Amino acid sequence: MASSIALVTVVVRDYDEAIAWYTEALGFRLLEDTPRGAGKRWVRVGPGGGAALLLAQPNDDAQAACIGRQAGGRVGFFLHTDDFDRDHAAMVARGVRFREAPRREAYGSVAVFEDLYGNAWDLLELSDAARVHA
Repeated sequence: MASSIALVTVVVRDYDEAIAWYTEALGFRLLEDTPRGAGKRWVRVGPGGGAALLLAQPNDDAQAACIGRQAGGRVGFFLHTDDFDRDHAAMVARGVRFREAPRREAYGSVAVFEDLYGNAWDLLELSDAARVHA
């Protein structure tokens, strides 16, 4: 059986502010925004060509407490690029907050950034050797 991960849910404070940030700061596309009744929406954003984020407003206080802490403070999301320097510069110009300066590792070029809620992401361009094993 062939399978792949299609969606990862990110709990967000507000659909529209999240859509704006992911599309404007990261350059993602709005893939779907379908009303589901009672103020809920099915909202998908992504860079295209694979897995996407499902943006979800919280249903209760417990879910709201997870906003910005999706992975417990660890890097929980990995945004691969084919040109680290280009995308890093563009993201900085659009106001994305990086937690660290870019660094070169054996597996590639990487820097940790935060989304608008504080979730940690890696911007990552894999080295040729790492791409073979990915």
